[in-house]
Amino acid sequence: MRVLALLCMLLAYLSTGVTSAAAQKKKPENVTVVLLGGPDVGRRAPDFSLAWASKSGISPIEAPYQLASDRGKTVVVAFYPRDFTNGCTAEMRTFGEQYDSLFGPDVVVVGISTDSVETHQRFAASLNLPFRLLSDPDQRVSKQYASKDKGGYNRRTVYVIGLDGKVKFRNMHFNAMDPNAYAELRQAIKAPGNGES
Repeated sequence: MRVLALLCMLLAYLSTGVTSAAAQKKKPENVTVVLLGGPDVGRRAPDFSLAWASKSGISPIEAPYQLASDRGKTVVVAFYPRDFTNGCTAEMRTFGEQYDSLFGPDVVVVGISTDSVETHQRFAASLNLPFRLLSDPDQRVSKQYASKDKGGYNRRTVYVIGLDGKVKFRNMHFNAMDPNAYAELRQAIKAPGNGES
């Protein structure tokens, strides 16, 4: 009986060694893992306060944008990598050109990247943007919203925050070049009853 148990243990050991050797000879596969976090739909959006710029100028230091000040309104928070890059220019230009049909007069829109307020002001003026761009250089807010990229820039994500301060929509991989992404965003903003408690 004892010999049989030893043989079983030896076979188990050898089979794991063979499996490990076979696994080591296999070519490693590239696997990308994306961990999502940030506030889920139905959860309260974390408040934040950031310096901002618009096409008209830069905010005074004592008057940053604060999310809580827009409670009772629908707010679109769009995180993006950098001003003056192709994808970001396409996204912000579309937001600006389709502002009325995409958002409407009762919706507050803010864009957030790591760029300085000076760069934001030039970018907003170049595209004639009708909304503010917020500066999050240390990615403190981007991290709260799971939009921080390990490369020091933001990932392209969009949140819609309802009248009650809760997230009613989020797209963690917003595609600036896909018209369907804008249609989905428009539908989320226009959906009846969203944002009310």
